[in-house]
Amino acid sequence: ATKTPYRAVNITTHEYPGFPTDLQAPMTVFLTQAEGESKVFETIFEGRLNYTEALIAMGANITMMDPHRALVRGGEMLRGRRLESPDLRAGLAFIIAAVVAKGESVIHNVDKTVDRGYERVEERLRGIGVDIERVKNGVKA
Repeated sequence: ATKTPYRAVNITTHEYPGFPTDLQAPMTVFLTQAEGESKVFETIFEGRLNYTEALIAMGANITMMDPHRALVRGGEMLRGRRLESPDLRAGLAFIIAAVVAKGESVIHNVDKTVDRGYERVEERLRGIGVDIERVKNGVKA
């Protein structure tokens, strides 16, 4: 495990003004890099934690406690992988995971998922120094 200045926290999604379910997946990626154990409790939607399987494949230490709760043990280095974006929220989480991961990641289906909610996300990330490019049919877009 790597040493990090970030500390574990527990999050529970709620309707406004609570913690937004739309931020749950990106926050879970962050928690994979925080020191300690965090609990993520999704109270709004069924299946909203399904993306964690891909994070586990990248090296995250996540245990599903039940379909709505995950235990995240942080401080593990994520490794780049090929991933399929199943939806908008998971796709953004995969992009964030790829940014912090060691090695290259390729995320498929971004045009049908992430682009629905985040216009030109790769340009915005490049603007803050992230090494990212959009590829379509094997060619830089």
